[in-house]
Amino acid sequence: MALDIVMLGPPGAGKGTQAARLARLYGLPAISTGDMLREAVQAGSDLGQRVKAVMDRGDLVSDDLMIEIVRERLVRDDTAKGVVLDGFPRTLRQAEALDQMADGRNLVAIEVAVPAEEIIRRLSSRRICRDCAAIADPETLAGGGATCARCGGPLVQRADDREDVVRERLHVYERTVRPMLDYYRARPSFRTVDGRQPPDRVFDAIVEAVERLTAVGQKD
Repeated sequence: MALDIVMLGPPGAGKGTQAARLARLYGLPAISTGDMLREAVQAGSDLGQRVKAVMDRGDLVSDDLMIEIVRERLVRDDTAKGVVLDGFPRTLRQAEALDQMADGRNLVAIEVAVPAEEIIRRLSSRRICRDCAAIADPETLAGGGATCARCGGPLVQRADDREDVVRERLHVYERTVRPMLDYYRARPSFRTVDGRQPPDRVFDAIVEAVERLTAVGQKD
């Protein structure tokens, strides 16, 4: 049975990194909201043109449009054995739509939980390379490094990583995502993992959760 893993958690929780590791472990495509939107725009299809028009206006992509994008992505051949989703669903309506898309597949949801103050500390201290956009290693920053280890470009702070912006992002996340999280928490195929642990321990905890949830799903 196909295995669909939904990665949930606030910005800065590290779910994108963990999603990529899970995808490699299980041999599944890792699909992020950002990747899907960029791919749709680059394709130049009718769907992509509608996405581009929304993004050019600076508006948020609606539930209907986001659901359509994901539905189109999930019918491709590389998703036959499952997917790891990062950034979708974000709303209750999207979660309900995903259930319809995943009918007959084994869907598990993993929340990487990190307290707000820890998220603020992580993101406000994050630096990226101005030239290649690589995220600087924390050890590099701790050692006073000011240039990218990959290309030598200068390290800068993203505008949306400023503390005031991060706090607002978390407020928005809480308002929009809470009903969707409650929707998943009510089912046996959901687990919460402590995201404050070192990344390797977080990954091990996620894998253990997925294995247990998958075993339960197969028994059912």
